Amino acid sequence: MDSDHYPISQLVADVKRVCSQFEDERQILSHVRPLARRAALSKASWLEPRMYNADADQGFGVHLIYEEPDHTVAVLALSWLPHRGAPPHDHGTWAVVAGVDGPEKNEFFERADDRARAGYADLRKVGEKVCGVGDVLALPQGMIHSVWNETDAVSLSLHIYGKHINHTGRSQFDLEKRTEMPFIVKMQD
Repeated sequence: MDSDHYPISQLVADVKRVCSQFEDERQILSHVRPLARRAALSKASWLEPRMYNADADQGFGVHLIYEEPDHTVAVLALSWLPHRGAPPHDHGTWAVVAGVDGPEKNEFFERADDRARAGYADLRKVGEKVCGVGDVLALPQGMIHSVWNETDAVSLSLHIYGKHINHTGRSQFDLEKRTEMPFIVKMQD
């Protein structure tokens, strides 16, 4: 495989092929992981300078690269401002994330409550991983994680989702207040 040239159009075709061949989420994730890595390492095929722009209020930028009309198979580039990130959240779908430029710290959580109280969530940290260029995270539906850029430069990652994250009913969590609320992200122009 030519790691210097893997255009998004080919990535999307490959992801759609995987999704049509497998129903099991674990199989989808295991087959999409190497595709995400290949795309991240061939960033010259798709990366644009605008993808480093981020929303100061949000702490990160979300750049739509591709999305199916029914919102399935969405590919996004996320830029993370220095010393900023996203609170603990789920995606409402499976996700595969690959590091493109700079490290990003991911912390993983599980629910410690019984989910009986609406708007309440007690999370327990269960792990963390710093992802650098070419590192890939496969996140099954329901996985909760936070992202933080601990560096002094903008970092960038490539995200592939089974469905666009603003169309899944996903949640963000506040660890101190023990709350759960909807998580809709602002898209960059």
